[in-house]
Amino acid sequence: MKKAIFFDMNETLLNLSLLKKQFEKHFEDAFVLKYWFTKLLHASTVVGAMGDYTNFGALSGATLETLFVESGKELTAETKNEILSAFRHLPAYEDVVVSLKRLKAEGLKTIAVSNSSLAMVKEQLTNAGILDLFDAYYSIDAVKRYKPFQEIYLYVAKQERLAVDEVVMVATHDWDLYGAKKAGLTTAYVVRKKEIYNPYYLQPDVQASDLIQLTDKILAL
Repeated sequence: MKKAIFFDMNETLLNLSLLKKQFEKHFEDAFVLKYWFTKLLHASTVVGAMGDYTNFGALSGATLETLFVESGKELTAETKNEILSAFRHLPAYEDVVVSLKRLKAEGLKTIAVSNSSLAMVKEQLTNAGILDLFDAYYSIDAVKRYKPFQEIYLYVAKQERLAVDEVVMVATHDWDLYGAKKAGLTTAYVVRKKEIYNPYYLQPDVQASDLIQLTDKILAL
């Protein structure tokens, strides 16, 4: 029986629209935000694979600096702050509130699990108006290892006194779900983007095009 749902935040619950607008002020390439985010995830994975740790904010800033250098553009401190600050004010997707309320009404714990710092997680959930819909929230700062390494999924389950088979991990990132499934969690994929789920990753247990449909499938597990 499932007792808790772990949620990824950025892109899964929170729409990157505001961040996209910030990048559009400086770049004409529609894929520049995706490129930056991919480079950021690559950096976090490399650092983690080497057994080291640098917080998400520092990596985000360094990756942004690299992006501007590659594009031959100047990055001022003001511009850097303006872009990265957008992370703090990302709105929730329209299907988030109703889905979280339904899961809680069914007696399931709702828990946010993010690569961002604990303070950032709280600020993001507060600004999105959904903090009170979560029973708990966690940052990878607690284990100093980014998702998709297994430590954070196992740590949160232990802190919440849950067996891994009692937990469903929800994300729009195939790499995140790959890590969660390797840790023993059930995985649920919400399709937020036009992407192919990597066929060489462990596949999700359920998937849907929005969180409302996904909630139906989770409750049927």
